[in-house]
Amino acid sequence: MRTIILHVDMDAFFASVEEREHPELKGQPVIVGAGPHERGVVATCNYEARKFGVRSAMPSRTAYEKCPHGVFVRPHMKLYAQASREVFAIFDRFTPFVEQVSVDEAFLDVSGSAHLFGGAEALAEKLRKAVREECHLTCSAGVAPNRLLAKIASEERKPDGLFVMSFEPEAIREFLAPKPVGVLWGVGKTTRTQLARYGIVTCGDVQRTDLNVLKGILGEAAGTSIQAHAFGIDRTKVAHEPEPELTVSREWTFLEDCSDRETARQKMLELVSEVGERTRREPRWARLVRIKLRDSAFNTITRQAPLNPPARDDIAFRHAMLKLFDREWPVNAARILRLVGFGVGNFTDRPEEDLFGDEARRKREKLSETLDALRHR
Repeated sequence: MRTIILHVDMDAFFASVEEREHPELKGQPVIVGAGPHERGVVATCNYEARKFGVRSAMPSRTAYEKCPHGVFVRPHMKLYAQASREVFAIFDRFTPFVEQVSVDEAFLDVSGSAHLFGGAEALAEKLRKAVREECHLTCSAGVAPNRLLAKIASEERKPDGLFVMSFEPEAIREFLAPKPVGVLWGVGKTTRTQLARYGIVTCGDVQRTDLNVLKGILGEAAGTSIQAHAFGIDRTKVAHEPEPELTVSREWTFLEDCSDRETARQKMLELVSEVGERTRREPRWARLVRIKLRDSAFNTITRQAPLNPPARDDIAFRHAMLKLFDREWPVNAARILRLVGFGVGNFTDRPEEDLFGDEARRKREKLSETLDALRHR
């Protein structure tokens, strides 16, 4: 049985959900993220806004300069999460092998189920139709023999389109040859720059370059991997079991540069509560805390410390955070911050046994869980 992978990518997901909830927005350039005159970035935008050069991760002020008549909408993450659950429930009807990449993107291994729907192309069209009719959203999809090619294929007919790639090696090679090398996994800005120095700018250039030359430019592992990808070779499997979160973190960008220590300190305490609540959604205890501070010149420092014993309560998180923060911003010291962040990680699925400390730990955790419930109410 040959492998058949379907990559599904929702079209301008956050903006599309906003349009679904507010039909009066349809046809207008919708920009989801920070306000037009605030510090912050664009989370996403619809295709009308993209015509004016607006892009995800662009500073909102820049987006306003490019599209001053755009409709700026603050994100509604709970709404998007619910829409994502509706979409993924549809995916599950077509195959049990679904790898969720993000709230709006997934790989589906349909090798064993495609024949039940009349083939891979028919399956993809039925899936897209179900998403459109039941969720009132559109998606783009790509069908291919592996994850890499399915991802590339899904970009071919955006938005609201389907592209089925050939499964023949020679046709795949010819299809990839004119593509910029940046479409390949593992090729970011630095790698593109390195390859461009040698005149390697397309996948075809990579295909024609001797493997030993690529290894000399990029190193053995990267050179081997990138040339294989340039020929469309990818042996990674659809990981349908969700990966556990390795870290939980939150950041805050101030509307204006913050020079008041107490204001920054209080914001960090708020982030601790948010991180703590997310951490306690699962039975896990953090063994590491980390803070991030970014100044007005975009210089960023991170500081971390172990949690011993591991913890999941706000009290332990606050104590550890304040020790790091106070060390980096002592009382009466001058600082100007643009962004602060707090996170925990290095999780364990059970607390350390402590004959004398278990009762105190349980009380702290119970108090934190009570506060979580109050915040939800």
